[in-house]
Amino acid sequence: MSSDATYSSFLDQANQETGADNVSAKSDTAATKAVNTDIPVGLQSIEQYYTSEADEPFEPVSLKWDGKNLPSGSEFAELIGHDSTVSTLEAAEFDPRSQYKDVLQAVQRAGDRQSRVYRVEQGKTRIEYYVVGLDKENMRVVGLRAKAVES
Repeated sequence: MSSDATYSSFLDQANQETGADNVSAKSDTAATKAVNTDIPVGLQSIEQYYTSEADEPFEPVSLKWDGKNLPSGSEFAELIGHDSTVSTLEAAEFDPRSQYKDVLQAVQRAGDRQSRVYRVEQGKTRIEYYVVGLDKENMRVVGLRAKAVES
């Protein structure tokens, strides 16, 4: 491009309507449920990001659960309405450098002092991490979720 006018013309052409009827790109991620009951106050104030190729913030999770223990991977997949692979991680696997210590502690305080990390595959490169604990008194699973891109 030899001049500003030529470059501007190029941009105008690139942004013109193509005449195609509302074509939508299909995402390779599935929607998952994260909240269907009240969110504990201590989880609403967490302002931390999960470091990946996307650097997404942690978001509160609060789901009704009448089990006596934290759900298994398959139970958790059903709880969030997801049908892909769900695996569990130990806190040390999820946070080997202790950069999410505040997240883990907030979840433990909101629940029964225990936590579990669920890794939910959303396609080839998209992952959701759920750091959750069990709030037996209010019959719910509470915690934080972060979306990640891992290629």
